[in-house]
Parts: sequence; C-alpha cells; structure tokens
Amino acid sequence: MLSILEEPQLPIQQILSKVQDSLKKHPNLLVSASPGAGKSTLLPLRLLDEPWLKGKKILLLEPRRLAAIAIAGRMASLLDEDIGKTIGYRIRFEHKVSNSTRIEVVTEGILTRMIQDDNALEAFGLIIFDEFHERSIHADTALTLCLETQEILRPDLRLLVMSATLDLPNLAQLLKAPTIECPSRTHPIDIIYTGEQNLESLPSLCVQTILRALHETIGDILVFLPGQAAINRCKDLLKIKKTTAIIHCLYGQLSIAAQQRAILPDEKGGRKVILATSIAETSLTIEGVRVVIDSGFTRQAIFDAKTNLSSLQTVSISLDSAIQRSGRAGRLGPGTCYRMWSKTQEAKMKTYRNPEIIDADLMPLTLELFKWGISSVDQLKWLTPPPLERFLQAQKILTRIEAIMDGKISAHGKMIHRLPCHPRLAHMLSAAASEKLHLHLATDIAALLEERDPLSNTIETDLNLRIEALRRARKNRMYHQSFSKVIKIAAYYRKLFGIEENNDDPDPYVSGCLVAYAYPDRIARKIEQGSNRFFMANGRKATLLLSDSLCNEDFLVIAHIDFRGGEGKVFLAAPLKKEDVFPLTTHDTNIQWDSNNGAFLAREEWKIDNLIVQTRPLQQIPPDLVTEVLLKVIKKEGLHLLNYTTEVEQWQNRVMSLKFWDQKAYWPKADTDSLLNCVEEWLAPYLTKCRKAEDLKKLDLISILVHWLPFELQRKLEKLAPTKLTVPSGSQIRLRYLPNGESPILAVRLQEVFGLLETPTINDGKTPVSLHLLSPGFKLVQITADLKSFWSNAYFEVRKELKRRYPKHAWPENPIDAPAARGVNKRMYP
Repeated sequence: MLSILEEPQLPIQQILSKVQDSLKKHPNLLVSASPGAGKSTLLPLRLLDEPWLKGKKILLLEPRRLAAIAIAGRMASLLDEDIGKTIGYRIRFEHKVSNSTRIEVVTEGILTRMIQDDNALEAFGLIIFDEFHERSIHADTALTLCLETQEILRPDLRLLVMSATLDLPNLAQLLKAPTIECPSRTHPIDIIYTGEQNLESLPSLCVQTILRALHETIGDILVFLPGQAAINRCKDLLKIKKTTAIIHCLYGQLSIAAQQRAILPDEKGGRKVILATSIAETSLTIEGVRVVIDSGFTRQAIFDAKTNLSSLQTVSISLDSAIQRSGRAGRLGPGTCYRMWSKTQEAKMKTYRNPEIIDADLMPLTLELFKWGISSVDQLKWLTPPPLERFLQAQKILTRIEAIMDGKISAHGKMIHRLPCHPRLAHMLSAAASEKLHLHLATDIAALLEERDPLSNTIETDLNLRIEALRRARKNRMYHQSFSKVIKIAAYYRKLFGIEENNDDPDPYVSGCLVAYAYPDRIARKIEQGSNRFFMANGRKATLLLSDSLCNEDFLVIAHIDFRGGEGKVFLAAPLKKEDVFPLTTHDTNIQWDSNNGAFLAREEWKIDNLIVQTRPLQQIPPDLVTEVLLKVIKKEGLHLLNYTTEVEQWQNRVMSLKFWDQKAYWPKADTDSLLNCVEEWLAPYLTKCRKAEDLKKLDLISILVHWLPFELQRKLEKLAPTKLTVPSGSQIRLRYLPNGESPILAVRLQEVFGLLETPTINDGKTPVSLHLLSPGFKLVQITADLKSFWSNAYFEVRKELKRRYPKHAWPENPIDAPAARGVNKRMYP
C-alpha cells in the first residue's frame, strides 16, 4: 500500500509522517492544506494501518454526496480495488460497504445518525472531518457529539479536522489540538478582476467573461454561479453564441451520472466549460480545469424566525470561498481566475463565511439534541453555539407535533427521528403510517416537497399537479430528469414502510390534509371572496397569481413560499376543505372591549394560531372573563372610564399627603398609576355585572376606594386629613389637598374667619392649612399661612380696598373681636 501512496507527487506527502506522529500522541489534530494537496485521499490511506487504530475503521466525512463518491472511488483506484471492499461510502438513500470495508466515506448527516445509533462509535477509531471550513450545520453538530463521545465513552477515539481555509485558533482551542499546515502547491494563479458586480445581469456578464477566457486562456473552464436558474440561463446564452466549447452543468439536483460527466475529461478531447454551483468549490478534482470564473455569489438557505421558513437567497461569498474557488485553477499547473468584482469590493468582503448553524432552520438539530438526551444547548461544547431563541422556537414546534413531551423526546419523536427527512415531513409520514391511510400519497408528497419543484416553470402552484405528473411518469416509465430523483426518493420511502407504489389520481383535498400535518402553521384562508390573497396561521399574508386555479379555494396549506417581498409569494400549495381544517382548530372565547361604542364584543372562535376558521357570537359572558377584560381595559385606558370625580382626586391627594407627611406610617400608594397597577385589588369584585360604559360610570368609585382601605386607616384618614373644616361663622369649608404634600388650601371668605386668631391645622396639629382669604364675591384677596400676622399687618390695607368695593359690608377695625358672618354683615349708619 505504501508504494501506491508514494506514486502521486502531492503536497500532503510532506506532512504525512508529522500527522502520524501527532496522532500517536494526541487524540485530536487540525490539518490545514490547500486544494489539491491530496489530504482527502492519501492521508486516510496512510493512517489505515496505524497501531492506535487497533483494527478499527476510519470514517471520512464529506460535505457533499458527489465528493463522497468521487473520493471513495479515487482511494479504491489507488488500491486497485472496487468500491465496497476496503473503501466504501454511505450517502442518503445509497451505500456501498461490506464486511471488509475499513474506510467509510460518508456525507455529514449520515454520521449524526450513526452516532445516535451507537453513541460510542465502537467500530471506528478515527473520524476525519474534511472541508470543515464550509461549516455546515451537520458538521458542527457531528463534531460536538463526537467530542461528547470522546470525553465520556471513548477517550481512545481520534478526531482529525481538515480544511484548506480554516479559522484555526478557535477550533484548536475547542479541540485542544495541535495544528499541522501543509505546504501549498506552487502553481501560480493569475487573478484578473473584471469590475463591478451586477446580480440582475449576471448570466450575460458571465457569458462575456467566458468568451473572453476562451480567447485568452487554454484548458477547461470552471464557472461558479449562484444556482440552477443562473446556470440554465448562462447555458442558453452560450448556445446562442454558438461556441465550440462543450457545455456541462454541475449542481446538486443532477443525477450522479450527469455530475460524473461534468467532472471527467471530454471523451473526444474537446474544451469544456463547466457551469457549477458551490458544489465544485472543494474536494472534487475536475480534470483539465485551468481557468476559474467566479461570479462572487452563492445560494444560501436563510431561516426567518418570524415566519418559521427557510428560503434560498443569493448572497455574496466570503473571502475564504473566493480563495477556495480560485485554487481550483491551480491544481494541475499554472492557471487563471477571473473574479467578477473589483479589488475595492474584495477589500470589503467578509474573511470567513457564516457558520450554517447561525442562519439555518434548527428544527432538525433540536430533534437530534433531544434524541441525544440534551434539552439545553449549553450542555455541549460548540465551536459556534446555535442561537438560543431559535432553538427554543424549534423546541416549541416539535412539542406541537408531539415529538417532544414533558421536556423529553417522545416515542413519536424517536419514530420521526429515524426517518431520513426533515421532522415536518417525517411527522406527516408517521401520521399517515399510524392511520394506515394514504401512506402511498404521503411518500410521494414527501419526495416532492424535499426536492426541487419538477414543474417550476408552470405558474400553477397546486401540489396535486406535481403528484399527477409524477405518477404519470412513473406509470409510463418515462423517467424525465426533473422527476428522476423524486421517483427514487419516493421509492425509498415506500421501501421503508413496506408498501407498493400507487399511480391513481390523487384526491386533491387528501393531499392538502397530509401537507397540513407537516405545515400546520401555514394553513391559510382567503381574505375575501374573489381575492388572490390569503391569511396564514403564522400571521402573515400570502399571494397567488390571479390566474392560479387555487384562487378558487377558501382554504390552502402552503408548502413553499417566499417572503422576501411584503407579502409572501406562494410557489407550492394544496387545497383544503373547511371541514378538514376544523379538527385542527382550538376552541376559545374572544372577549374584547369596543372603546368606540363602550361595549363588549364577545364571540366564540375556532382558530389555528392566528387564523380564525369560524366564529359565533357569545350570548353569555362568564363573569370572570368580564372582570379580566375590563381590568385590562381600565389599566390601558385609565380611570376616566370610571366615575372619576374631584372627590376621588381629593381622596388620592389626602392619602398621598399623609404618606408624605409621615414616611414611617403605612399608607398605600394612591397616585393614579399606582392605583391602575393594582386595580385587581380594589376594583375587581365590582366589575362582574358591568357590560357597557354606562355601567362603569355608575360605580361609586369614591366609596370603592374608601372601603379598599382597612377600617383603621379609614378612621385615621378622616381624623388626620378631613375633607372639611368648621370656621367661626359656623360654615363647613371644604379643604383642597394637593398631590405633593403641600399644605392643603382652605378657601374661605374673610368675613367668615373674623374672631379666629390662629391658623387652622390638620394632621393632629402638625400641618397648618394655607388660607386663601376671599372677598364677599369670592375673589382672592390674600394668601396666608399665619393668620395672626395677617390681622396685625396686611389686614388694614386689605380693609381699605374691601371698604371701597363692598361698602354695604362691615369691615371692622378690630377683626379679632368682630363677629364672623356668613352673609352681609351691614354697617351701622348714624
């Protein structure tokens, strides 16, 4: 085997012995190696006979299935064997392994399932994480679980993390591992910047660059485009240009055979142009490529926590991706990379891409963690922990579909975890299987929903059109490329459940019921008759084209939708009948206060989250609900809804004044905000019979507040802060209390206090009142807090003015000895 490994002159050979020595001493290791160094093939083979492996197998993780198959094939060819012997692979829905397999190349999601089935990974001695810089959520999760296994169950398990561009310090700290850097290949790459980017005209700009590269360079050309739509548009434009180059496409939705044709040399030696997504960024060796054209964009799944939806969005790449892509041009010799942006733009690029765990739907990850026995993300070691808020949100949805119960994974949760699809679709399949109805239809729907829409060119969004076309193609054995993967996946699901295929025309409403299992939060109701707009259970609005046949339906369940605009644009949906929606609803009573009309609006509601399916007026409103709603309304709108009088305001000021005057004494907070904050304490018992605004106004608010105080405080309030004082005339004059603890005001006509020497007091004589002395016409003539001083000084000036203005009244020279009078105390004329 060693002689075989020594044949290719690849950079990785310079560090193979260092890697071997390090893994003898340390359980974990980081290897940084540039594209084409040979790390994915030669290094695993070199480690196969290490003593510490003790006959156990090596597991090599690859981010993509095409890379897994290609790398397994390359290693098998180096050993002059067929795949499935020493070297095998496992990808979704396919595997080639045997009892003699010692290196298994798997896609990342496969490892997570393997470690769930066998926590100790007893069959393996080394786990290799290849191309870890891509930071997929599967790789991050698998590494976290492997670290847990290593710490608790398998201290002998070794972990090797490899990448071309990697944020090494943080990863080295997490793994507590040394780092070995592989010298890069010396083939120079000429970087050419073509100028500013323009996403809207990207395909035409890309074609111009391709034609330029065909003229200026030699060798095959690898073009990085953001997605399948851009690839197809670029391909069509190249056909119009009638170039002699052979055009190949390379993206995940293609069959393995079509992908293989793209990466192998042309059989007739023609010059190739490979239009690829980021699938070609790493791992794969594409024979003959000497030129790379980088559009600078990629498609990324972004999860929106507000809508619980993931959408593929075109985003700019990071600098580490640009380096990876340009490296593809220098694997075989000197190369050229055309970057379709400017140097100024490059200076603003992010250094590293965001880890997928930051932007991804966390529902699958959350189910994995609960299956692992973890209910909190901080119980594990993460390179980048999943966002807590979205983890809790995913937990809530899993609880709703009963995958999690009482904070633990349920039997149903374990069942859907075993199915190789998103938990939503697994829940739909499991529900159909348990009811033993329409399971064949559920398998077709699951396959259609997880793959690219095979009828994406049609304006009709009805899922049933896809089911009919799928079954027609399967029945007639017309496996068109757009349906080939869907047919394969549906067959796999049928095999899992042990059922035969069914190619009958589906009941469209049964399809809707099945999709509703997966997406109950996307059940939608038409906003109004004749409209193309629907309101969804998640609170958002969705729009169809007016020509779409589903506009005739009152209810839909929406599987695929894009919310990048204001309202969501529906791409895939199925119809529902109201009678099928109704069992999914929860019953509730909705009691609201109509502030405009001053009355209750009460109704029974049958709803799914925010979506009201049916309503009915509520004839009898339970008293406790009346009280609950009115308390909220009064808290929000204020005491003016009640009989809030001056007397109530004065009661508040009296209590607040006593609280201010004696800080040690207990008096409740009586300001309006405080009363509203504790309105349940003093008002609730009086609201049960109130039904309209007039009823609230009839409540004796002052009496309610007075009786809220304990009896002892009521007595103290009347004694210490009386509402009225008796003056020498015999009149009882109302005091006006202020809210800030200032002396209360006694506004009294001057004549009524003749004979009163001292200023009146309250609060057991501690607080003098502020006397506002009035004229017979109740006009203010003097303010004083010292009545004795007033009689001695200011009175005589005031007397002159009052004698002039009120000559019929007596204004004695000695007011202390004069009798007080309520009415006109006439002068005595000679």
